[in-house]
Amino acid sequence: MTAALHIRDAQPADGAAIAAIYAPFVADGWVSFETEAPDAGAMTARIAEYGSSHAWLVAELDGIIVGYAYASPHRTRAAYATSADIAIYLARDAQGRGLGRLLYTALFERLRSRSIHAVFAGIALPNPASIALHEAMGMTPVGIYREVGWKLGAWRDVGWWQRLL
Repeated sequence: MTAALHIRDAQPADGAAIAAIYAPFVADGWVSFETEAPDAGAMTARIAEYGSSHAWLVAELDGIIVGYAYASPHRTRAAYATSADIAIYLARDAQGRGLGRLLYTALFERLRSRSIHAVFAGIALPNPASIALHEAMGMTPVGIYREVGWKLGAWRDVGWWQRLL
């Protein structure tokens, strides 16, 4: 990566850029199970909701946000407090350049500092690129929810990967 790369905490003002990165994943495929792309306000609310308790990070190249990664509670019951779900999204032209690994490395460090012990990633299948990234980050498959979501006219499976931090 070049010296122009910067990974930082997401700020409320980043909501529009994050929404723009995420929208194609909602509209053009089944990677996200949302059916309507959230707008900048909705993304700003998500950053506020989990940015301080877990983490929301953005990757900037030459001052432009090209990706983000975040963590949220795995479940709401107290015994799950040290587990988190994670996700990452990169702009199409930023994929395949190592940014995903850098974002997840920073995210995992942040989560460790917040006493998160286990992270989980749900990956809508098939998605070989996402599986490769998550496994490169030391995550291992733990199961598949079969036909758990209906999107784009078909049932979709979600595989789950886990890593202990």
